[in-house]
Amino acid sequence: MALRLIQVNIKARDDSALGRFWADALGWDVSSEGPGVTNLAPAGATWPDPAAFYIDFVAVPDPETVKYRVHLDLATASAAHQAELVARLKDLGATPADVGQGDVPWTVLADPEGNVFCVLEPREIYRDTGPIAAVVVDCADPRAMARFWDEALDWTLHEASDDHATLRSADGAGPFLELQRAPDVRGWWNRVHVDLLPHPVDGKEAEVARLRALGAVDVDLGQGDVPWTVLADPEGNEFCVLGRA
Repeated sequence: MALRLIQVNIKARDDSALGRFWADALGWDVSSEGPGVTNLAPAGATWPDPAAFYIDFVAVPDPETVKYRVHLDLATASAAHQAELVARLKDLGATPADVGQGDVPWTVLADPEGNVFCVLEPREIYRDTGPIAAVVVDCADPRAMARFWDEALDWTLHEASDDHATLRSADGAGPFLELQRAPDVRGWWNRVHVDLLPHPVDGKEAEVARLRALGAVDVDLGQGDVPWTVLADPEGNEFCVLGRA
């Protein structure tokens, strides 16, 4: 059995509008829309294609909008591409964001609901990730978090230091998972979290038990009776292990 980081889940006031922004931003398709849920997939991908990465937007009545510990980094192929992408994103409704980044070669923006993300300068490491270079998680101890996620996922650990750690799928497909050191103590639930897909999906309960043994804990967000299980990693970041609907 194995677990794959298959998608990010983003809470939204208006899932449809935010989904349209990101579909236009990434050049992806709105794969399905239902009451309160909008799903995005790369063009031509069919869930759950193991080579693809997805985004779900889920409407909640009052999504937290003050502090984030999870964000997306977008990849670019050249300086001209970075400038064009930033301009296009602003035309779509993104706005510049100051998170104390100072003078850096990447551009920090916020989507129409205030979710912060970065448009990176061209980097060779991200040349084959697709439009999303990385899912970035702030944490107090990247080394410890890397140990947890390295054991949790059927992925490859590429780097682990006191300040930064990176993992990616063993087959080299899709974005990186990056863990970066941040000084703040977490005291809120995340508006953005990752979803894990077991293979086979019927092995969910065994995978959940394995994650608990690694240090994950159960979380009650009021989800009720659902086919997925909500857990938190050792630093309290929520994630879901998906099951058969």
